[in-house]
Amino acid sequence: MTTTELNAELFRELSIIAEDEGLMKKAVKYLKKLTAQKQTKDETEYIMSSPAMVDILRQGEEDIKNGNFKVVSLDDIWK
Repeated sequence: MTTTELNAELFRELSIIAEDEGLMKKAVKYLKKLTAQKQTKDETEYIMSSPAMVDILRQGEEDIKNGNFKVVSLDDIWK
């Protein structure tokens, strides 16, 4: 299916439930969940595409594993 066909199908399906507020709320809630998942996936792929960022993450994991970190309160972060 092409993107255009998928868009048409999505709108066709939404038009069927458009008059039912409860179903529309469920559809919007699920679409928001899908959007968040895609954004997370995109961000992860972007970060992991950078060898420098992968090295930073690995070093951070190693630091945590070895106890080489300082606990900071949220109040201190937002000052």
